[in-house]
Amino acid sequence: MTYIIIALQFIVSLSILNVWLLRYNQPSKWRGGDAKTIFEEFRVYGLPEWMCYAVGTLKVLLAGLLLLAIWFPDLRRLAAVGLAILLLGSVIMHVKVKDPWIKSLPAATFLVLSLVIAYFG
Repeated sequence: MTYIIIALQFIVSLSILNVWLLRYNQPSKWRGGDAKTIFEEFRVYGLPEWMCYAVGTLKVLLAGLLLLAIWFPDLRRLAAVGLAILLLGSVIMHVKVKDPWIKSLPAATFLVLSLVIAYFG
């Protein structure tokens, strides 16, 4: 089970870091509404620009902690629960703007994986 949790930590953390550090300014079929960038997505959700920076900072920090938790297991639960809370917010925002359910699939998947990491890790 330990190796599965470590693999999930890699998958979740690297995916979130990819979205927020490398692909934040690129279109994706998963973005809310018809947004092409993360900033546009937050506008679609009716959220201010500062919140994009706040959420992005938290997600990057927590994803980094989740990665570090591979070597420092005491960080695992904090990072996984923190990410789960933020990902639940992502799913709620997709529902708020009446996106097709498929658009919230990545956030919902990573939410579940984060909860698995927090519970079994």
